Amino acid sequence: MALNRFPHIYRPIQVGSMTMRNRIQFSPIVSNHAGVEDGRVGHELLEFVSTQAQTGCGLVTIGSTPVNFREGRDFYSCLSATSDQDVPGLGLLADEVHRWDCNLSAELIHAGQWAALNGKEAWVPSVVEKYHKAPRRYREIGRPEMLQVIEDYMAAARRCMEAGFDMVMAHFAHGNLVSAFLSTLWNQRGDAYGGSAQNRWRFPLEVLEAIHSVTQGKIPIEMRVVGDERIPGGTDITERIAFLKEASRWVDMLCVSTGTLMYTDGECFSYNMPGYYTEAGLNVAHAAAFKEALGDKVAVSVVGGVSTLEHAEAILAEGKADIVAMAKALMADDRMIVKGERGQEADIVPCMRCMYCLRNVGGAHLRGCAVNPRLGWEYRYPRFLPMRKKKKVLIAGGGPGGMEAARILAQRGHEVILCEKTSALGGRLPEASSLWLKDGFRRYFDYAVRKTLSCGAEVRLNTPVTPELVLQEKPDTLILALGAKEFRPPIPGADGPNVVSVVDVDRGRVSTGQKVVVCGGGLSGAECAMALGREGKQVTVVDLLPEEELHKNISEFNLPILLKRLRDNRVELRYETAVKEIGEKGVLVSRGGTEEWLEADTVVAAFGIRADRAELDSLRDLVPETYVIGDAHKVGVIGDATNDAWRVCLQID
Repeated sequence: MALNRFPHIYRPIQVGSMTMRNRIQFSPIVSNHAGVEDGRVGHELLEFVSTQAQTGCGLVTIGSTPVNFREGRDFYSCLSATSDQDVPGLGLLADEVHRWDCNLSAELIHAGQWAALNGKEAWVPSVVEKYHKAPRRYREIGRPEMLQVIEDYMAAARRCMEAGFDMVMAHFAHGNLVSAFLSTLWNQRGDAYGGSAQNRWRFPLEVLEAIHSVTQGKIPIEMRVVGDERIPGGTDITERIAFLKEASRWVDMLCVSTGTLMYTDGECFSYNMPGYYTEAGLNVAHAAAFKEALGDKVAVSVVGGVSTLEHAEAILAEGKADIVAMAKALMADDRMIVKGERGQEADIVPCMRCMYCLRNVGGAHLRGCAVNPRLGWEYRYPRFLPMRKKKKVLIAGGGPGGMEAARILAQRGHEVILCEKTSALGGRLPEASSLWLKDGFRRYFDYAVRKTLSCGAEVRLNTPVTPELVLQEKPDTLILALGAKEFRPPIPGADGPNVVSVVDVDRGRVSTGQKVVVCGGGLSGAECAMALGREGKQVTVVDLLPEEELHKNISEFNLPILLKRLRDNRVELRYETAVKEIGEKGVLVSRGGTEEWLEADTVVAAFGIRADRAELDSLRDLVPETYVIGDAHKVGVIGDATNDAWRVCLQID
């Protein structure tokens, strides 16, 4: 009997001349590990791409590989295939990926309007005043430049072939240069390359034909497209299918994505790289429609919010796609596909879709995932770093940081005692996992507790760490992962009978009336308001900070969708508004010197959390080697706590 429960995932597939050993593609991401100025391959990128291949997937596609560095790139540290001098480095990547029985492709792109780096002039099909707010930074591309772009695509494809790549991807999505020609929104030209659908297709088809003239079937061509631009005025699916039928003369595989990278409210930007506010598998319906229209001529890969093998298997089993592309899930566990094949899916680290991995996108290289802190640092740290001297380590606090520390240190071989003052592990994970759309958080909560209890550390529940306990245990190292407590400012009425904790509301411990005022508009307050609004409650959120300051720590990919959900649920947001008093019938607020009573049946206290400094001070000087991590160190999100733990635990030696 087969070890794995996913027969459709682990069935090989032939795409042109390439055989994939399974149906999982590592979808294109930009890790920013290549040379900043020249995009050359170095040790950092080689190790990162090697780790991608070691996930066990059938295909790794390196993201955003520009065909022209002068006008065509949208990231500084992206891979270059723009010079013959790049070929040896590209060959190193191919050899390393092939070592793991995996195929390698590159997402060839001309960024177009997104290439305005350092004030460079960007080439666009048309300068659209409504969206190109600084028109001097954009120029309508002429025919000579179009011919140059075609030559650049051909040359980049040739270099990838010479280096031993198994496929090339033509990136025709998300509003970049070639995809913008397809769009009625971005393409408003009056020549032979604008106007009718056939005219708008002309340049993209020329690019595909040119690439094919180089590859000649020796390696397949993949094309990345969107099923839905998610912008008013975008093209409809009927037209897209008609274009794909034309393109299928040159294309062996599609990767179906969605959205574009710019719009006035930023919302479609979030669909492009969907977090947990966006439904899982949001592109599956479009992929299925493309697959039905194209038949067996083209393999269809679908990307977007697929985080589990179970979900991928269902998509494939239902015939909605031939291949499933993942990124965040494979970064969360860099052995995910191997584990699934070996029947070890219970050991897979779940992805929360929290977007912590992308907080540095566009800047420094990827630096840590909330559940895989090693992400991005592969070139510096091996998978397992054994200890040099065994130490006794006492960990105070069983939240996400404390549990991560216990697992790492036990794996390294230290003697670990984890003490949690309550009756269960998890810290704030239960409340962070409570909303209906946080299924990934709940999977991670279950995983973290289960793995901590079985990691080899001694776990003591209902055991607060006191100075007396520390002196009794005599640890070599003390880790303070004490978390933080809910904070309520000294506002009149803050302890009234109509005031409830945001934690109690989220966890369903208390119910609210129909009219609710949420005091505090940070992440916890905003998500609580979103959930209450979804229930049909009349909700107002009040916060002293201005909007941009309040939301600066929320992922730029998540924020637009969060704000949309709040708007859709008719939640009123009041920024730069102080809470002066809470009374029996509502909340007295002040803004700009004007006071007003907001009527409320229930007031939700979401003022934030603060570390208990007195508790920290009583413990921090008892052991010479003492570390403070997580919210006790600095209030943040789950990823901050786990990455804190990882950083500290590698120092204990």
